[in-house]
Amino acid sequence: MRDTRESRLLLVLLIAVAFALITVDIRGGEDSPVDGARQGAATVFGPIESGVSAAVDPVGNAVSAIRDSGDRHDRLAVLEEENAALKARLGSDDRSRSRLKQLDKMLKIAGKGQYGIKGAQVIAIGAAQGFSWTITIDVGADDGIKRDMTVLNGEGLVGRVTTVGPNTATVLLASDPDFTVGTRMESGDELGFASGQGDRPLRVELLNGKAEVKKGDRLVTFGSQADRPFVPGVPVGVVSRVDPSGGGLTRTLYVTPYVGFTKLDIVGVVVEAPKKDPRDTVLPPKPKPTPRPTVTVTVTPSPEAPVDGQNQQEQ
Repeated sequence: MRDTRESRLLLVLLIAVAFALITVDIRGGEDSPVDGARQGAATVFGPIESGVSAAVDPVGNAVSAIRDSGDRHDRLAVLEEENAALKARLGSDDRSRSRLKQLDKMLKIAGKGQYGIKGAQVIAIGAAQGFSWTITIDVGADDGIKRDMTVLNGEGLVGRVTTVGPNTATVLLASDPDFTVGTRMESGDELGFASGQGDRPLRVELLNGKAEVKKGDRLVTFGSQADRPFVPGVPVGVVSRVDPSGGGLTRTLYVTPYVGFTKLDIVGVVVEAPKKDPRDTVLPPKPKPTPRPTVTVTVTPSPEAPVDGQNQQEQ
C-alpha cells in the first residue's frame, strides 16, 4: 500500500476501532460481546500456535537447560568448596593429631626425667644467626625463657637457647658445627663431647681412648654446671660408627641423633632442672632383636645313587 492520505486515514480508523473493541471487551468481562469472536479466533489460530509452540519449545528447553546447567554448576562449585573445606578440616585434624602425639611423647620424656618444661611451637627454621642451624620458637622472656636453657622434644635433645626476645627465642640446634654438649655412655661412665656436623651424624670424642664401645650403644647428656646450658639424662643418639683406636688419648664415635632436625614442630624448653640425675631412665626402650629364621634341609639319597666306595669296588 502506497503512503497516501487515504491510507493514513484508514490506519487511524483501524487503530480507533481496535481501542474501542479493547475497551468494550474489558468492560464486558465474561459477557463481553467479543468473546465469541475471541473463541473463534482461538479455534482458527490454536493449532497454529500449538505448532509454533512445538517448534519453539526445544529452544525454550535449551535455554532452560542452560539456566539449570548454570544452577547445577553453581551447586557443583558450592559442593567442591565444601569438599575442599572438609579436606582442609581433615588435614587440620591430622595436623592436630600429629601435634598431640608429639606433645604426648615430649611430656612422657619430661615425666621420666622430672624436667619442668615450657611447651613451644617452631615458627621458623633457618639461618637466624649467620649460617647457623637454628630455629625460632614462639615463647620468650615473657614466658620465663632465658639464654642457655636446654631444648628437647619427644625424641631427645634438640639444642639450647641462644637469643631471647619478649615473645620468641632462637635455638641453636645440636646439628650445628658450633654446638657442643657433654655426653655419657649408657650403662657406664664413659664421658665425651658431641659436636654437630650439619646433616651428618654427630661427632663424639670420648675422653677414654681405650673405652669399649660398639655400634648401637646409646648416649645421653652429661649435664652442665648448675644445669645450664644442659640438664642431664636427655637422649642424644645411637652410635653408628666407631673409629679404630689409634692409641690416642681420645676415641672418636659417630652418633646418629634421635631428633630429626629438619622436621621440628613441637618442642619444650627446660625451665626447671631435675632434682637428681635421671641417668638412663629417659632413653627409649631398646629395640628387640629380630629373630632370624633357621631352615633345616633334609636330603634323602636316591636309591640309584652309588654308595661310598661302590665305584672303586666295581673298578
